[in-house]
Amino acid sequence: MARLTLNDHPVEIRMDPQTPLLWGLRDGANLTGTKYGCGTGDCGACTVMVDGAALRSCLVTLGECEGRFVTTIEGLSQDRSHPVQQAMVAEQAIQCGFCTPGVVIAAAALLARNANPSEAEIGAALPNLCRCGVHPRLLAAVQRAGRVLRREETISAAPAPGIAPEDAARAVPALNPTSSEH
Repeated sequence: MARLTLNDHPVEIRMDPQTPLLWGLRDGANLTGTKYGCGTGDCGACTVMVDGAALRSCLVTLGECEGRFVTTIEGLSQDRSHPVQQAMVAEQAIQCGFCTPGVVIAAAALLARNANPSEAEIGAALPNLCRCGVHPRLLAAVQRAGRVLRREETISAAPAPGIAPEDAARAVPALNPTSSEH
């Protein structure tokens, strides 16, 4: 069992503390935006923020997250308005979408520390594997999101297609931190 703050909500995930955070998120909390890619920390599909730092959730246990703040792609913004999400759409940096949640989280963590990173800093912060070959557009999206955060630019992108966030929130039962039903 692990108690942590998940997407700004205190929760208790009733799983073995040695369980990788990835599976605690996907199976214990029903947050499936964090993807399983390789299980060895190489691909970055499972990247989440733990206390503001981008970490591979397949390499961190629930026990190691006890008392910490974890942010997943679902918690970055409810309405897809985070500058990185908007810039990814505006720069057409999304192809198949499998690596996208990990890339967005890694970029958001970088830009929270440094809103004007160099190309080398972006490359070091986003070693995520993208088989679609959109790395030049990923770089442009992170640079653009940085400009938005520095208030040098605005993005007037249409909302991403799919289920409206408010509808998705209603479709998934809310985590109840005081409930013993997990």
